[in-house]
This record gives sequence, structure tokens and C-alpha cells, in this order.
Amino acid sequence: MLQRQQRGRYAIVRRNVILLLLACIPLALASPQRANADVEWSLKKQLSLEAAPRDIATSADGRWMYVLTPGEILVYAVPEYKIVSRIPVDKSFDRVTYSAPDNSLIASSSAEKSVKVIQLSVVNHFTLDGLPFKGPQNAPVTLVVFSDYQ
Repeated sequence: MLQRQQRGRYAIVRRNVILLLLACIPLALASPQRANADVEWSLKKQLSLEAAPRDIATSADGRWMYVLTPGEILVYAVPEYKIVSRIPVDKSFDRVTYSAPDNSLIASSSAEKSVKVIQLSVVNHFTLDGLPFKGPQNAPVTLVVFSDYQ
């Protein structure tokens, strides 16, 4: 008699599991499927170089792009994509990276087994033509004061 009761319980449990699975099938079919993400892109700028680039790095703030070519690093101002400076390096250098903490470029040569750390400093040039000034025009030092930004 005990075996018949156990078989009866197993039959009830099996029937309930089957009913539960049958009830879940329409829910699974009606639930939204996972969507696949896509990436949209467009060409922002294409640069023509004098020589084939060996490596490229950008500054942490995104304002500068450094393109390593044989014999020099071309420094581009990113908003205009204009060459603002050229840094001479050995022709054997084949990699360049930007180090944000100390604002420097690190160029390396696998052939020469050497590394150069190049310290970068931004220098701003101002034209003072037509602006009021005090003192001699050919003074060895010029002090520029910005007192009104309007």
C-alpha cells in the first residue's frame, strides 16, 4: 500500500511539472527576444601623409594626435587636424605611446633595442599687433595681461 501511495505522489508531481512546462511555453514564445546591438559609423577625417605611418597615439584629453613616421613624429592639433610640430627621431623607431601622468611621448625601436621619452610642453603664441602697450616695442621680455574677457 505504501508503494502505491508513493507511485501516486510521483504521478501527481510529474503531472504538475508537465503542466508547468506547458504553461511556460507560451510565455517563452511571447517574451521579447534579446536585441543585437549595432554600431553606426561615419568617416570623420582622412589624412594624407608624406610617409607611411608606423604607429599613432593620442593625448589623454584628445586634443593632440601623434603620428610616428620614419624619422619624425608628426604632431596634429585634433580639432583642425593640422600639423603643428614635427619631432625628429631615429628612423628605426617603430612604436609610440602617450604617457598622460607626465605629458610625454615614449618612442621605442625594436631593432635598436632602445626607448626615448620625449617631454611635451604646450607653448601658446600670441600676436600683439595693434594692441596697446607700455614701454619699448623691442623689449626683451613681453608681459601680456588678460584682464577683460568680453
